Amino acid sequence: MRTFSWSAGRALALSASVSLSLLLPWAAFAQGTAPVAPVREQVDTLHGVAVRDPYRYMENMADPQVQSWMRGQGEWARGVLDRIEGRSQLEQRLAELESGLGDRRFDLSRSASGAVFYLLRGRNDRQVKLAMRPQPGGAEKILVDPDLQARRTGVPHAVDYFVPSWDGRYVAYGMSAGGSEDASLYLLDVRSGRHVGEPVPRVPGSGVSWLPDSRSIAFNQLRQLTSQDVATETYLDSAVTVLRLGDRPDQARAVFGPALNRELGLQRLDNGRLLFTPGSPWVIAATNDTTQREGSVFVARVADLGLPGPVPWRRLASFEDHVLDLELHANDLYFRTSVEAPRFKVMKMDLRRDTLRSARPVAVPPADGMLEAFVLGRGRMLAQVRRGASIGLRSYAPGDSVGTEVPLPFAGAARIADDGAHAHADFMYSLTGWSQPGRSYLLQGDRSVALAQFETTAPAGLSDIVVQDVLVPSHDGAQVPMTILHRKGLKRDASNPTLLLGYGSYGISETARFNAGNLAWIESGGVVAIANVRGSGVYGEPWRMAGTKLNKPNTWKDAIACGQYLVDQGYASPSTLAVSGGSAGGVFAGRAITAAPQLFAAAVIFVGMLDAVRAEETANGITNISEFGTVKERAGFQGLLEMSTYHQIADGTAYPAVMLVHGLNDPRVDAWNSAKVAARLQAASTSGRPVLLRLDAQAGHGGGSTPAQRRSVQADSFSFLLWQMNKRALIAARQEPGLDAARK
Repeated sequence: MRTFSWSAGRALALSASVSLSLLLPWAAFAQGTAPVAPVREQVDTLHGVAVRDPYRYMENMADPQVQSWMRGQGEWARGVLDRIEGRSQLEQRLAELESGLGDRRFDLSRSASGAVFYLLRGRNDRQVKLAMRPQPGGAEKILVDPDLQARRTGVPHAVDYFVPSWDGRYVAYGMSAGGSEDASLYLLDVRSGRHVGEPVPRVPGSGVSWLPDSRSIAFNQLRQLTSQDVATETYLDSAVTVLRLGDRPDQARAVFGPALNRELGLQRLDNGRLLFTPGSPWVIAATNDTTQREGSVFVARVADLGLPGPVPWRRLASFEDHVLDLELHANDLYFRTSVEAPRFKVMKMDLRRDTLRSARPVAVPPADGMLEAFVLGRGRMLAQVRRGASIGLRSYAPGDSVGTEVPLPFAGAARIADDGAHAHADFMYSLTGWSQPGRSYLLQGDRSVALAQFETTAPAGLSDIVVQDVLVPSHDGAQVPMTILHRKGLKRDASNPTLLLGYGSYGISETARFNAGNLAWIESGGVVAIANVRGSGVYGEPWRMAGTKLNKPNTWKDAIACGQYLVDQGYASPSTLAVSGGSAGGVFAGRAITAAPQLFAAAVIFVGMLDAVRAEETANGITNISEFGTVKERAGFQGLLEMSTYHQIADGTAYPAVMLVHGLNDPRVDAWNSAKVAARLQAASTSGRPVLLRLDAQAGHGGGSTPAQRRSVQADSFSFLLWQMNKRALIAARQEPGLDAARK
């Protein structure tokens, strides 16, 4: 998905350093002030409303004046952050916690042969590697090390995705540079370690799949744009093509796409993928707009792909049928849907004779849970069932749509390893908790057998962590689930540095996971509160839809309610409360501080969507119209204007301290979002608190960043927040005019 995706529980991976060209003019630094952005007033009239945009010119980041200002802002921020005493100690502690985790193995995928493919973050690695074992207990083999490419080019590279062939002989993977997520597709022979054929450019990961013979691959490829094409054309008219191993990319055959299959009524934004499985004569084609998970679904026979002429696709479902998570097994198609099931159910249909209307339910969630995902194995189905921030497992035998709960080794969030061939009677899954690092298990019946080779160790000397789940009444009485983490013995005397995190878009829910950054904050006497505000999927589809488009104000009103709860319960006060969010979570955090600036001491916003009115003029913004709305419609414009942090900043208001973090290579949220808000806040705020624009020329939306980059941005964030909370017992600001004046 090309969402503005960011989970608040994750650590953003952006570097502290900017490129050597990002030099602040010496006069501005010496005078102790940030460079001032000139105002170039522009007013657009949209649906009869005059909309001010004094920094519109910043959207042209190739403009030398814009580049100069951003360079100055980046170096100003770097200079301020480096002068916060204690920052380096925080970064050192983050390194210790990360090192204590040892090697980490995650995103497991199991082939029909029993081989396990996964990502490996070694204790001392700069980048995540692609690795495999011929069996869960077999010897580890490194397949792809992006650092080799980084050393050759001087630019960080990252593995964006991987898809093993059914027989485990080959693996397809995507790699991109500099945080761009502009992945090329590579095919690797696992036995020899050699690449097969040439890399294929412009291949996002969500559309890659192997044909049943494991010797051909299907992938969705974006068009090659010309210099005359505007950015909004980026994800339009893509095509799914089939390529045999060893053939040149130009020999691939297009088989599905809006420009190819006009008779199917596809939209230009419909990005497709094909679904196969060994032993099934069918191929499924499914679309989405790269943001909404639902779309159209079609079926054909695998044999049809090899015949001349157009493939005879037959429509099975449209967007309104809300078909998700498709799985093929012989002649049967399994899918998850929210139709007449707000917390989802799994349905099954026989492709030889059934229609969608005659599909039968094979799995429903328990009354207190939400069915979030499922995997077919040999002889049964295993599903992930969400309850708040926790995810449990539930087993469904044939004919039993109610299922039985699977006992887990500890409470947390379980994720089932992919078994696309449905070849195994047992299941591999991983499990992590707020205070427990990830571990992996083999589920044999209802018994979980630990896989020591996939276990992440816990750092030594961890504090005792209290985990508390609460329900917070929001502005309209809705009960918002929030998890509060703090050290055992914490006093509720309103003095604790407290960090409120959230996201609230696309149905993405905050989920229990071990985060070394959270621990460093908690060790400093802090409280971490993670809220599943509306727009998340914690309660299923109605909760998600209650935070979209014209309902989006619920997202930041829920955030404000959660912040007020933390104050009312004595965890914090407005002088020790901060809020943070990233990407689409920029709405969560940005609108919280603009709607209730008096409630927060500070905010850190990562790669935030902050100018919602102009978003659809960008490459990725157009894909998000289905989530946020369009300015071309009166109601949509009003919703976007209301959720746009940039347009809600008012002159003469005492805003909290704010740090805006962005990578200049961000393909999802253009960096001018943060630049425009930084300029507007610096001009409008009367609090005297700092507004920092922290930029990185070697980062994007966060993917592919190194451990050093992540540690640096966390150290910057935490030291900035503690400084603004005046927690000198934890981290003291130096007695320098620029710092003290900014804090006061």
